[in-house]
Formats: sequence, structure tokens, C-alpha cells
Amino acid sequence: MSNYQPVKKIAIFASGRGSNASKILDHLGNISGIEVVLVLSNKLDAYVLNIAKENNIQTHVVNRDSFYKSDYTVKLLKNLEIDLIVLAGFLWLIPKDLIKAFPDRILNIHPALLPKYGGKGMYGQHIHKAVFEAKEKESGITIHLVNEKYDEGKIIFQAHCDLSQIKSPEEIGKKVLELEHKYYPLVVEKYLDRV
Repeated sequence: MSNYQPVKKIAIFASGRGSNASKILDHLGNISGIEVVLVLSNKLDAYVLNIAKENNIQTHVVNRDSFYKSDYTVKLLKNLEIDLIVLAGFLWLIPKDLIKAFPDRILNIHPALLPKYGGKGMYGQHIHKAVFEAKEKESGITIHLVNEKYDEGKIIFQAHCDLSQIKSPEEIGKKVLELEHKYYPLVVEKYLDRV
């Protein structure tokens, strides 16, 4: 009898500097049986690609045509035997064929407490500004499964932060980012048990 456990393979999709991707890599790098094998971006100059290269992870940049009008991305992920796709600041809507190919296997993090402050155009500082202007008493993060609409997939985790002493949208952003970095790697690790 062999105790061999197949490696769970992750692809990270990111559009920007990659701070969440970096935290995920740091966390999962110490866990056997889990491997990030691809970082995919829609921007050639995204700093996350440098982070991937520093960690000897394959990178790939997609354009709108290949992402939305062909099965190129699905084939790429299937060839790499990806078990879970993790969105870490990836701003494009995920196409239907990708969702169909990876049902309940695409995670996203949103820097607000969904269902509030979600939807198209609600990302980054836009969210924190809206939360601040609404004088919300709390904000936080939502980790959810991805479906065909922005920020409407099944919620699997939320964490809250108190905003009673906050004086600017930037301060909200800092508090929320701390929650992202603390919890997203842990939730990704735990969710892999389900795939």
C-alpha cells in the first residue's frame, strides 16, 4: 500500500502588484502536497509576474481575445492539471467556459462585506471610498466562489474590521488589506481539502 498523495495544483490570477499572491506563496510554500504552478495576468507589466519568476513559477499573460474568444486559457489550465484557481486582484470577469471547466474551483477575495459594495467597478480604493462616504461602522473581506457575475458567487468566508476610529478611505484600505493577507492564504489551504 502506497501513502502517495497527489499534489494539489493552484493557478493564481492577478492584475497588479501581487501582495495577496505573495502571501499565498509564502504560506503554501511550507506545506507539502500543494504547489502553485502558474501565475496568470492580463497585464504585461504586472509586478506579480516578477514575484512568480522569483519563486520559479511559470507565468502567462493573456489578452482579451485569447481570454474571452477562445478556449486557450481552459486548455492551458487543463494541461497543467490545475485543481484550484485563486483570483488575487484579477479585475476581469471570468468567462463562462472557464467557470464550466472548473465548477466550484475558482476563489476570489473582495475587499468589502458582500453583498454590499460589490459589482462592476467596485474594486480597490473605489470600494473604500464608498464605504467611508456611507459612514459604515465596519468593513472587511469576503472570500467567495466565482460565478458568471461580479461578486455574486457563494460566500465561503468573511472577516470584519471596526471602522469607528477611521479618518480616511486609505485607513480603511490598510485595515482591510491586513485581513486579506491574514486570512486568504488560510482559506485557500483549507478549501483545497474540498477539491
